Amino acid sequence: MTSWSDRLILAALGPVAAAVGLAAGHLEAAATTPAASPVLAVGSTVIDRTPTPLKEWAIAHFGTNDKTILVGSVLIVVLLAATGVGFAARRSRVLGAGFLVALAAVAGVAAVRRPAAGLADAVPSVVAAVVAVLVLLGLLALWSPRRAAGAGTASPSRRRVLLGLGVATVGAGTLGQLGRRLISTRGRPEDIALPAPVEPAPAFPAGLDRTVPGITPFRTPSKRFYRVDTRLDVPVLSSSDWRLVIDGDVRRPFTLTFEELLAMPMIERDIALTCVSNSVGGPYTGGARWLGVRLTDVLDRAGVGDRADQVLSTDFAGMTISTPLALATDGRDAMVAVGMNGAPLPRAHGFPARLVIPGLYGFISATKWLTRLTLTTYADRSAYWTDRGWATDGPIKISSRIDTPRPLAQLSSGEVVVGGVAWAQGAGGVQRVEISIDGGAWQPAKLGPSAGEVYWRQWFHRWDAQPGSHTLACRVVDNAGQTQTAVRANPFPDGASGIHTINVTVAT
Repeated sequence: MTSWSDRLILAALGPVAAAVGLAAGHLEAAATTPAASPVLAVGSTVIDRTPTPLKEWAIAHFGTNDKTILVGSVLIVVLLAATGVGFAARRSRVLGAGFLVALAAVAGVAAVRRPAAGLADAVPSVVAAVVAVLVLLGLLALWSPRRAAGAGTASPSRRRVLLGLGVATVGAGTLGQLGRRLISTRGRPEDIALPAPVEPAPAFPAGLDRTVPGITPFRTPSKRFYRVDTRLDVPVLSSSDWRLVIDGDVRRPFTLTFEELLAMPMIERDIALTCVSNSVGGPYTGGARWLGVRLTDVLDRAGVGDRADQVLSTDFAGMTISTPLALATDGRDAMVAVGMNGAPLPRAHGFPARLVIPGLYGFISATKWLTRLTLTTYADRSAYWTDRGWATDGPIKISSRIDTPRPLAQLSSGEVVVGGVAWAQGAGGVQRVEISIDGGAWQPAKLGPSAGEVYWRQWFHRWDAQPGSHTLACRVVDNAGQTQTAVRANPFPDGASGIHTINVTVAT
C-alpha cells in the first residue's frame, strides 16, 4: 500500500519534470523565436480565443498585470495536469512519458498555428517534451526500491527522489532565468543612433509636476508608459533584419529597410495616446515625444490607388489593425515612429517601428512592431479587432481625470489641491476644465501649459475642504465648445464615456 508521503512524491514527479521541460523550451525559444516558447504560445492562443467581454473584464480588474496573471494561470494548469504523470509512470514509463509528450504537443500546435509561424516554431515544444521525459525517467530511476533492513519488503528511496526533485526544481528556475536574460541582451534598441528631425517639436514646457504633488507627470517616462496589446512576451526584433512592406492597392509597391526609413525626413511631435480599453478615469493614456516619418510620405511614395479605403497594418507576427485611409491622411501628424522621448523606441513600445496617429484610439492607429502597410478596402479585408466586434473608426473621446487626491482618501480640513489631466484631441484641444464639489455648480479649474492640440493638459483647483464625506467630479470642454458627456458607456465597442467622480473624507 502506498503511503501518503509516497503519493506526494509521485504527484510531484510530473509537475517538476514538466517545469524543467518548459524552462528548457523557453530557453531554446529565447535563442531563436521567443514567441514560440511553449507557455507563451498557449497563452497567446488563449488570448485570441477569449471573448471580448472577458478580455475587458481582465483589463479592468488586473490592468497591465493581466499578461502576468495569464502566463501564471497557464503554468498552473499545465503543472496541475501533470500531477497524474507520476502515478501513470509508476505503472508504465511509456504511459507517463506519453502524457508529457501530449502536453508539449498542445503547445507545439499552438506555436505553429500563430500567424506568420512555421514548422520551426514547434522546436521549443519538442525540446520541452524531450527534456521533460528525460527528467521524468531520471527521477523514476532514483525511485528504485531498496531492501529494508530486517524486513522482507522493499520501499522506495525517498531521500534520493527528494534530492532529485530539488535539483530538478533549481534547474527549472535556472533555465528559465537564462532564457529571460538571453532575451534581454539581444540587439539593444539604445544602440541605434537616430537622425535629427527636419521638423523638430517646439520646446517642451514645464508642467505642474512640482506644483501639484500627485498629479500625472506632463510627459510620461517611457518605462511608465502604459502598454496594452495582445503580446504575452516583449518581441525581440533586429533592426538589421527588419523590413517594412508597402503593398495592396498601390501603383508602386516597395520595401523599406530600417536604414532607408531613417534616411527619410523625420518629424518630431508631442502626442498623447489613449487605449480604447481605458475606463473613465483609467490609467491607459500617456503623453510622449515621438520621432518618425510622416505616414503620408510613405504612402505617397507608393501611390495609393482609387479603391482603397483603409490602411491595414500588420506586425511581425501577423497581428492586423485597420485605419480608415481618410483619417490617416487628413493632415494630422500620422507617422511611422522610430523614437520615443528622445531615444529609440523601447521594445515594449514597438521597436524597430510602429504607427502613431494622433486623435485615434490605439486599436485602429498604434500598430507596434510594424512590418507591413497594405492599402485595401474594408469589404476585402478585416483586422483583428474588427473581427471581434470593435468599431471601424475610433476617435478619442474628450475626457478628464482626477489624479489627486486619490479615491477614498482621508484628508485634513483646509486647502486641498485637486488636480489631474484632460484631453480633447478632436477639436483643437482643451479649452477649459471644470470641477464640481458634492454635485454643486461647475467651477473653472486652472490649466497647466499647453504642448499642442493633440497633447493632454494638466489642471488643478484649490478647494477649501470642510469636514465630512465629499464627492469630487471633473469635466473638460474642448475648443469647439463640446462638453464632456455625463452619459456612461463601457469601452466596448468605441471607447468609454462619463464623468470621473471620486469620494473622499475630510477629518474634523
